[in-house]
Amino acid sequence: MAISHNTIQQLGDYRDVQLQLAGREVALELYWQMLRLRRIEEALHEEYHPADEMRCPIHFCIGQEAVPSALSLLLNSDDFLFSHHRSHGYYFAKGAPIRELFAEIYGRKTGASGGLAGSQDISHPASHFYSGAILSGAVSIAAGAAFGFQLQKKSQISVAGFGEGATDEGAFWEAVNHAGAKKLPLLFVVENNRYATFSDQLKRQNADNISERVQAFGVRSTKIFGNDAPLVWKTLKGEIERLRDGDGPALVESYTYRWNSHVGPEDDGFNKYRPTEEMDFWKRNCPIRLLQEKLFEAGWIDEATIADQEKKISQEIAECFDFAKSSDFPEVSDWNALNFGCESPLADALLGDEDSTKFNPLQNEAKLAPY
Repeated sequence: MAISHNTIQQLGDYRDVQLQLAGREVALELYWQMLRLRRIEEALHEEYHPADEMRCPIHFCIGQEAVPSALSLLLNSDDFLFSHHRSHGYYFAKGAPIRELFAEIYGRKTGASGGLAGSQDISHPASHFYSGAILSGAVSIAAGAAFGFQLQKKSQISVAGFGEGATDEGAFWEAVNHAGAKKLPLLFVVENNRYATFSDQLKRQNADNISERVQAFGVRSTKIFGNDAPLVWKTLKGEIERLRDGDGPALVESYTYRWNSHVGPEDDGFNKYRPTEEMDFWKRNCPIRLLQEKLFEAGWIDEATIADQEKKISQEIAECFDFAKSSDFPEVSDWNALNFGCESPLADALLGDEDSTKFNPLQNEAKLAPY
């Protein structure tokens, strides 16, 4: 039976997690990473209201912890990861500092983007992580980065993480075409959570066949149940190894589900676009719960170990909140500088201006040749 959201639910509760796909060490790391990400997101979710101190909308990834946790164990520090608006899991996957994530959400200058980007556009250049609110925009940039690595004969890979809604955009298919034609070291990771805001995939697309369609462009593709963390890790590991060997590009479609609203902590179910039975099914088949059950069966964890880890995570979260709330707000003296750079040596050379710091597009508009 072909994997789709409909067939997954028809098959009933998932019982096929196999620890041997990852082994003891990796399985435990996956579990702790998923638990940590879940608690971070839950803490932000609970604090968003009624305090109303956070300075931006947030697209929470509660329920979708398997992919970012697997990537966190597989990517090298110099690999680049590009994300859409549901950015926290991917930020986490690149090992970017969590306290700077919190500070960014609170609009503080100690944030990853100086408090000026917010959750949807947060980036951390030192970790080679970038996100963006333009749907499928980050996919295009990921393709450009992969092309650059290829031209420079570097060993780095580029990863684009996004939802199935991004495949509604022409930019996605242009990136797929370019990646396939050039055999770029690019991994497309589709977290198919069925809904683009309120719209079911099958109300937007003729068929649930993203993976099949990309193959026509020369892109390998795999469909998996995205709440099986060892399977997710094993699949991503195999594709990343092939990318590094020059066999790219590839797409992994991970079928998963967001527990919360499309955006924010409020309940967006006023129009009943998601059946209660469907939501209950996915919560029963939580990626953390599925792996935890197997770890208990194997005797690899116990309640005391979990309690100890929960305490450490709670302490980390408390410190992140303290750091964010005690940090200063940014001071912006020139809003123009947030939109363009005035230092443009190439343009200055063409204009005969030896001092690059003197060029300002607003003041020197008359010097520029008309298009």
